[in-house]
Amino acid sequence: MIERTSREHVLQILKRNQTTWKILDIGCNKDAVQYAQTVADIKNFSEFYKDKEFVLIKNKDLPFKDNQFDFVYASHVIEHVDDISYFIKELQRISKQGYIELPSMLEDNLVLSDNSIKDHKWFFQFDDVNKILLAEKKKQFIEPFLTHGILFSNLRKNFRSSLVLELLWKNEINYEFKNFSVPVKKTFFLTIIKKYLSFLIRNNKLASLLVLIVFVFVFLIF
Repeated sequence: MIERTSREHVLQILKRNQTTWKILDIGCNKDAVQYAQTVADIKNFSEFYKDKEFVLIKNKDLPFKDNQFDFVYASHVIEHVDDISYFIKELQRISKQGYIELPSMLEDNLVLSDNSIKDHKWFFQFDDVNKILLAEKKKQFIEPFLTHGILFSNLRKNFRSSLVLELLWKNEINYEFKNFSVPVKKTFFLTIIKKYLSFLIRNNKLASLLVLIVFVFVFLIF
């Protein structure tokens, strides 16, 4: 069973059970969930995690025993994985429940970074009726124009439900490969700027228009 949740709800669950549960953060990078006693990644962060047990992942087979953990926390990991089926099977093998967080199609199209553009291999949607995680090979529908900075951080805070999928699973992660996206003409950043300029002109927002023109000029120069 897999269903929508919120990260805050999951953090409360982990906080209540941290002394009795064995908790793993997989794909931890340098931002592991604070309640995990064990953290794991394909890169070696052992020097960074002095207060936790760090485990280096070397191949598809996760280096853990069957049902070794009570909870597995996987934030922004599955979109990087080549073999989703095997990864999900491994998650279910080492634990009976966990949390999966991943970017929505919208976020994956907006963010301008090598991580999103080159490393993300899949799109995801969640079927709320049938409670199934849907996966499709990633496509680019919008030319990315947002970097991981203050602007994007504020967008994610205010539009998190549109930019991030937060899922809680127990016993089984129901998933399906499905072509759910609709073919469309790719939208470029300059097209968005042109549309916005047109909007400003129609509404006689001269000051905003001048500021935007300066911004576009600087953007094109540099």
